Amino acid sequence: MTGAPQQDPLHVLREYRNLAPWNLRDLAALVGAILDASAITPINAAARAQPSERTIRFYVTKELVSPPEGRGTAATYSYRHFLQLLCIKLRQMEGATLAQITKEMRDQTGDVLERRAAQVLGPSLPAPDRLPLRSPGGPPRGRSGRALTAWIARDAVRDSGEPSTWRRIPLGRGLELHVDAAHPLARVGPGDASLAEALRQVITKLLPHTPA
Repeated sequence: MTGAPQQDPLHVLREYRNLAPWNLRDLAALVGAILDASAITPINAAARAQPSERTIRFYVTKELVSPPEGRGTAATYSYRHFLQLLCIKLRQMEGATLAQITKEMRDQTGDVLERRAAQVLGPSLPAPDRLPLRSPGGPPRGRSGRALTAWIARDAVRDSGEPSTWRRIPLGRGLELHVDAAHPLARVGPGDASLAEALRQVITKLLPHTPA
């Protein structure tokens, strides 16, 4: 019995292009989530496994990452920035120093960066709608946010033949929410406690008020 065919990592990587552009926070969160889901850990002890906003700004000053479009809070980052950041972290995983990476990435085309990232990540690269994306400031905004909203609104179970794992979230006496663990609401949602509280408030509004 054969399993489902694996997607081409290059095609999966290109799905992220549809979510661009990003602000600095969202770019850091997205790349960090991909590295985490792919179990990417730099060999270089001086390098952090996940990029921070400060780290990305540093890469821009060192010309490792291209300057963003716009300035300050209005600055946006494209799919090329996304690829540059991924490739930096993947090379650090292999033990390369920033000096080496700077020489290697000078004048590299987007196609080269894309192929290299896809080759190194391979089948461990999750599709955007299966990425456990969490960040301290909440889910991404802009196109990324709209995409996540669309994923949450639709049924996330694509392969009906696969067994499902359900999370049970108590909402109150006699009331419980069941959420498939594969659904984006379970993976990128606000957490069980916040979700339960939000639903309790909605349910309270729906129930008729009993006069005193």
